[in-house]
Amino acid sequence: MEQFVNTLFNGISLSSIILLTSIGLAITFGLMRVINMAHGEFIMIGAYMTYVVQEIFNKYLPSGLRDIYYFIAIPIAFLATFLIGSLLERFVISRLYGREIDSLLATWGISLILQQAARSIFGTQGVNVNAPSFLKGGITIGGCTFSYNRLFIILMVALCLLGVWFIMYKSNFGRQMRAVMQNRTMAQCMGINSRKVDNITFAIGSGLAGIAGCSVALLGSIDSTVGQNYIVNSFMAVVLGGVGKLTGTVIGSAIIGSASIFTENYTSSTIAKAIVLLIVIIFLQKRPQGLFVIRSRNLDE
Repeated sequence: MEQFVNTLFNGISLSSIILLTSIGLAITFGLMRVINMAHGEFIMIGAYMTYVVQEIFNKYLPSGLRDIYYFIAIPIAFLATFLIGSLLERFVISRLYGREIDSLLATWGISLILQQAARSIFGTQGVNVNAPSFLKGGITIGGCTFSYNRLFIILMVALCLLGVWFIMYKSNFGRQMRAVMQNRTMAQCMGINSRKVDNITFAIGSGLAGIAGCSVALLGSIDSTVGQNYIVNSFMAVVLGGVGKLTGTVIGSAIIGSASIFTENYTSSTIAKAIVLLIVIIFLQKRPQGLFVIRSRNLDE
């Protein structure tokens, strides 16, 4: 029973990180039909920004203030990836709308450039982020230990999910976003600046990947390929849940994360990935549009 509870907790923790990386993909692909292969590199940038902020605090601030570096790193990672995502959309992605293969190849090339840039700046060896003292250790309940850093990650993901939900369904920008998602031409006729919506939406998705990088930084070593460890599962979660649907992304992430942890517990990590991929393929044979489908008035769909 204790092993089951610990495995379930690890599954929820992994699912929360997959969810955070998947939200941006779900919104971006659902809105702009752009397959962003560089999304994993935004996770990497967020993780490295956490490391940089930690080093600055360790060098210039007294030891009593060093623990707060993580709370500073989260908004800095978001802003850095938000700005990079905005520039990427403006100068590259905006010229490739409606050309899915070209956008896939272009963003794949950008991901390679960003990986090489990270290796040139930080080296080929991994770097480590030391968790703040209040996130070290864990709480033990009934023989099961729940680490503070994973509990913090789950809480942070829940807050990010709440923020995305508020933006999408309770704000004026969210209404514009969903209007463009459902029928771009009609939204433009109603006076919505679809170019601005595209840019901000892509930037928000990139910023969320940066926050995911902050989470990943607490769990292990950071190198130029750290984002690649999560991007495949994130794409599968988006496809499984239904492209562009927030609820579907949440459920898809939970399924992928939990299935990965439970199958890995009884097999190996490689076999677990193969089994999860097989489950997704079989499911999509029955429901190719995923768990949830966006209702649209666009006659071209």
